[in-house]
Amino acid sequence: MSRVIFLLLVIVGSFNLYGDAPPRTERLYLSGTGKDNTVTWDFFVSEGMNSKQWSTIEVPSCWELQGFGAYNYGHDDFDDRLNEYGLYKYEFQVPDSWGKDEIRIVFEGVMTDAEVKINGKMAGPVHQGAFYEFKYPISDLLNYDGVNTLEVRVDKASSNESINHAERKADFWIFGGIFRPVYLERLPADHIDRVATDAQADGSINADVYIRSDKAERIELELYELDGTPVRNVSMQNLMKEQDKWSIKAKAPDVKTWNPESPKLYTLRFNLLDTRGAIVHQVDQRIGFRTVEVLESDGIYVNDVRIKLKGVNRHSFYPESGRTTSRALSIEHVKMMKEMNMNAVRMSHYPPDVHFLDVCDSLGLFVIDEVCTWHKPKLDTEVGRKIVRETVIRDVNHPSIILWANGNETGWNTELDDDYARWDIQQREVIHPWNIFRKTNTLHYFNYHALANDAYSADRILFPTEFLHGLYDGGHGAGLDDYWKLMWNMPTVAGGFLWDFADEAVVRTDKNGVLDTDGNHAADGIVGPYGEKEASFFTIKEIWSPVYVEDRFIREDFNGVFRVENRYHFTSLDNCTMTAKWMRFSGPDDAVDGLVLDQRKVNLPALNPGEKGSFFVEKPAGWTSAHALHLTATDKNGNEIFTWSYPVMRPEEVRPQPGGSTEENKLESSVENDRITVQAGNMTYTFSGENGRLLKVLKGNELIPLRDGPTILGHQDKVDTITVSGSKEKIEIVTLFEKTNKSPAWASVKEKSADRVQWTVYPDGLLNLYVEFKGKRIAEDLKGISFSFPESAVKHKKWLGDGPYRVWRNRMKGSRFQVWENEYNNTVTGEAGMEYPEFKGYFSNLYWAKVEGRNNNGFTVFCHSPQTFFRMLSPKAHEAGGDPKKRVSPYFPAGDISFLKNIAPIGTKFQHPETMGPQGNAENYFGNDDNPMLMELTFKF
Repeated sequence: MSRVIFLLLVIVGSFNLYGDAPPRTERLYLSGTGKDNTVTWDFFVSEGMNSKQWSTIEVPSCWELQGFGAYNYGHDDFDDRLNEYGLYKYEFQVPDSWGKDEIRIVFEGVMTDAEVKINGKMAGPVHQGAFYEFKYPISDLLNYDGVNTLEVRVDKASSNESINHAERKADFWIFGGIFRPVYLERLPADHIDRVATDAQADGSINADVYIRSDKAERIELELYELDGTPVRNVSMQNLMKEQDKWSIKAKAPDVKTWNPESPKLYTLRFNLLDTRGAIVHQVDQRIGFRTVEVLESDGIYVNDVRIKLKGVNRHSFYPESGRTTSRALSIEHVKMMKEMNMNAVRMSHYPPDVHFLDVCDSLGLFVIDEVCTWHKPKLDTEVGRKIVRETVIRDVNHPSIILWANGNETGWNTELDDDYARWDIQQREVIHPWNIFRKTNTLHYFNYHALANDAYSADRILFPTEFLHGLYDGGHGAGLDDYWKLMWNMPTVAGGFLWDFADEAVVRTDKNGVLDTDGNHAADGIVGPYGEKEASFFTIKEIWSPVYVEDRFIREDFNGVFRVENRYHFTSLDNCTMTAKWMRFSGPDDAVDGLVLDQRKVNLPALNPGEKGSFFVEKPAGWTSAHALHLTATDKNGNEIFTWSYPVMRPEEVRPQPGGSTEENKLESSVENDRITVQAGNMTYTFSGENGRLLKVLKGNELIPLRDGPTILGHQDKVDTITVSGSKEKIEIVTLFEKTNKSPAWASVKEKSADRVQWTVYPDGLLNLYVEFKGKRIAEDLKGISFSFPESAVKHKKWLGDGPYRVWRNRMKGSRFQVWENEYNNTVTGEAGMEYPEFKGYFSNLYWAKVEGRNNNGFTVFCHSPQTFFRMLSPKAHEAGGDPKKRVSPYFPAGDISFLKNIAPIGTKFQHPETMGPQGNAENYFGNDDNPMLMELTFKF
């Protein structure tokens, strides 16, 4: 049944400088190394898909994704169907030369209870806890001259109820299987068992070296650059020997510190020497020199700098492999977080793969490492102590880890709080996410007004380990600008963590491969399940930019000055570069590419972290002919920080000029049966004689289905008069509404002016629309106009304005002003379609839009009114039950296509937008009661 295979042999360590290599730890992989590299084992599952028969499975993997067992989400109750177990069998050989060494079998992660046998004998006690590395010494169980049989029984549900509750009842997908790599570890008989290091920012090194040796005489330390270059003058200052642990103090002068902005790493080499001075075992450990302090009622300090955590929660997950990931995926995820200008990540709600922490070390992210608990009941103390020990021992040396989290949301066993210090040489602080504990307050999902922070916990360091809980297109970027303005400037706020990084949509092998987020439970991501960037990705990128550029507008008297703040913690602003591009864009009927009229470097000031100043953008000759100014900031590694865009030309300047009357283009009008018909060249327009709205558009004999507008939103005034007048150069249709007197008693102006709609038709068919309507001083409804254009008739849109993603009132940042285009899609963010950017929604700062029809020519509209929003259709409603409290289902007005002066905000999974800050409030300020609002558009068919 099983096969015998020699597998990958790995020498553990980054390099070897010796001609005769000293003994080092070796690995022999029995499984693959991740989702993209697996090995076939024999397999049997007790229940569900493909059960009750032996077959094969790829390892590592989650067996549901391999077509076995049953899928279930964490809120499900377990029954016999879900309590499946799996039996694994694999045969292997080991080299004869290993016979005198110590051999261990290592499992990086098994969900959930694992019973391991080698050649029919138990390797050790059953391991409980899915996300924790465990190992057994198996030297005495191996055949060195023949075949060895590995058998593993994996129970998806644990026999320990507290483990079962923590890992099986949580708010995430539940899987079974050997989901992380399995390998044999070979160490010499006299060896270093493990090391724990504490490398401080001043170059001090403390290390605990755990040994198993009767021959060891001393330890020798060496420090290297990652490329193998020795670091000189590392001095051993003290060595204290115990039976199985030697404690070392050393000093490395002139080292560079580790931080997320400059994640400098070194290799610390430990040589275990015998009485003759021969190396009996050599171990390399990657380290970073940095100091972490949590100062009471003050903040979190790294290398003596008080930091703000700009973080996100992240699950170890991939749609086609569940919890089985890869180093490549870890790199991809960390790079995306860095691209959003994040500096921190929380391991929710369990320790990640080792390679993810390695990548956080090398690319630079602060990490909160967490053990898995879930609400109450708490984790049993006995098994909890084992889990804490396994977590800290595995992860202790990572410089990226700055805090430990003792579980999640009331699942804390307080008897375990002090266990972290037993195993952590760095003595990092422990937090309780969603709790006021010791020096910190990590409350979850508070509303904006809670940032007044006037409660009895005002002296605690505040950093929510979950806030702005994303759901579909809500949260994340929506509301973040309001929150962050306060959080950045509050001294005792140490930042926060968004929930969460990616939609956890799993491929259902039992449902023809559909992506399943379990309704609204797992559609929480800033990115889609395969890393598709949603709009909030770019909003976060701008708000959390370490180069903070103050908002401004460019007008004719633009002086070139921009105010800037250095929001780095460790980097001077002059380490960054900035480029100014004066852009001119193509028209609706041209290619999308923009023209750079002028490009030049901007000199950024040498601002230290936290300092404010300004920079100057030189204005080239003819700068006012540009459509926009783009400013791109780049970090010292050449990565874009953000590109800000500023319209230069006013929208009324982007106006098509109508053609005059010719023999081919003549104007004719008629009024019959309350219908006003205007013929202009090959265009025929029909308007209502009752309300002045456009009823029908014909181009030749082709119907273009733009109609029923303009409908003035919220307008109830009656029509007073409709007049038709004209000449050979234009025909005007003017609708005046009755004057109304709805001002409050305290208003100084009692009578409002009449609202007005004016159509102007030109001989070449250009159709101009001018609308005046009341600008109520404070309004909760949307102000603007709408038209009908059937969704089924829309194929494509191209526009000059902010994009490419839609906006909400409380998510305006992250866009760029230029020409964009995309094909129609019916994406429901995080739920269906997964095609981004979404086609439907509100788009800001419209100058023009070309709407291509399906089976019709569509139209182009030019907007001459500044700060106008373009509404393109209404997003599809969420599936039944997806948004039961309508927090992430923003309002859209009647009609299909709208031109608006204000738009709706969006909430989060747990909050309505009005609790998320000023931008989420429904009230809008439009000036004096007697000031009409103006909207002017030109349509070209």
